[in-house]
Amino acid sequence: MTDHDVTVPSPSNSDGIKQPDERPLAEQLVEQARADGVDLVGPGGLLADLTKQVLETGLEVEMDEHLGYEKHAAEGRNHGNSRNGARSKSVITEIGPVDLDVPRDRDGSFEPQTVKKRQRRLDGVDSMVISLTAKGLTTGEVEAHLAEVYSTEISRETISKITDRVLDEMADWQNRPLDRVYPVVFIDALVVKIRDGQVANRPVYAAIGVTVDGKRDILGLWVGTGGEGAKFWLQVLTEIKNRGVEDACMVVCDGLKGLPESIEATWPLAVVQTCVLHLIRNTFRLASRADWDKMARDLRPVYTAVNEADAAGRLDEFHSVWGQKYPAIRTLWSSAWSEFVPFLDYSPEIRRVIYSTNAIESLNARFRRATKARGHFPNEQAALKCLYMVVRSLDPKGTGQERWMNRWKPALNAFAITFEGRLF
Repeated sequence: MTDHDVTVPSPSNSDGIKQPDERPLAEQLVEQARADGVDLVGPGGLLADLTKQVLETGLEVEMDEHLGYEKHAAEGRNHGNSRNGARSKSVITEIGPVDLDVPRDRDGSFEPQTVKKRQRRLDGVDSMVISLTAKGLTTGEVEAHLAEVYSTEISRETISKITDRVLDEMADWQNRPLDRVYPVVFIDALVVKIRDGQVANRPVYAAIGVTVDGKRDILGLWVGTGGEGAKFWLQVLTEIKNRGVEDACMVVCDGLKGLPESIEATWPLAVVQTCVLHLIRNTFRLASRADWDKMARDLRPVYTAVNEADAAGRLDEFHSVWGQKYPAIRTLWSSAWSEFVPFLDYSPEIRRVIYSTNAIESLNARFRRATKARGHFPNEQAALKCLYMVVRSLDPKGTGQERWMNRWKPALNAFAITFEGRLF
């Protein structure tokens, strides 16, 4: 027995017969590794050794199935094709590089699936790279992270090629069919820097639809030119319609000029609702920070009013207090009033859903975190690839969707009554 053989002591019963150790195998292996001075992780550690044994065992089983007999079996003599030794190969795994002995056959027809020919990374490594990129790490930071934590060397070029694998998936996602109707569609844009001859700010348009079942579905991402514009929004909304969306009950957006007309041209029956939270934030931008708390209390009766007449009266009271000090606020509310008042016609359940574009603002926050470290992107495709990887990494366990859907039922009943005949 060598120093590295795993020996497990067995207690004896009163008859002198040894009983098997009933402790978990993992516990026994860890105890033996510590006794032998072997690290649990890292090159040459216990996990690397176990991974090597498991992968090599899988390869040997595949070779047995390929040849039709086990290693050293008598029926393999004069069988034709047979084993022909092994070749060494280093494979990058989630716990670091592992050196394998891959069995070979004489006629070279063996095609292993456990670790395929010319495969240098297990699939879990590619998933790890994509996950790290989606969290905002640059290719250089991913390279340094893998080297530091897993003692694994993967070049920046290889990391880019790994993330490029999502491009086909992204194209399918961007063109997938959508539901016939969405009770609510949130739309907004964020700005990213893209180098196209020279670095320039470019808008990325995003749309989130709330399905009848209450699921928040990101409908797509589009890179525009110049600043955010209603004309490009019309192209985006038309594409969404062409993918199967015949109707949207409400579209929640910011106060971009011309956007209500673009929405009406796409879905004539849709109610255009300005984001109330955006309106309140814009109000605060025109006021001193010292007045924000008091202004927030004075504004609350406006957007919680029971109807338009009540809201107008409350707004007059607000202006009587703040209008002289901040006259621009009066102009702001006057310009946004026609897009604000539809909000007052709906029940509290619907108001809670459409109060703000928080659903899309939280998405934009994740986008900004992922794009901030990069400074700028070389082209549109690189920007979309980064943002799509953020999308595919959202809510991996589905708990966020589940919470939202559980709270959705009261709002769905209110939507079904308010927009009778359009949802089902």
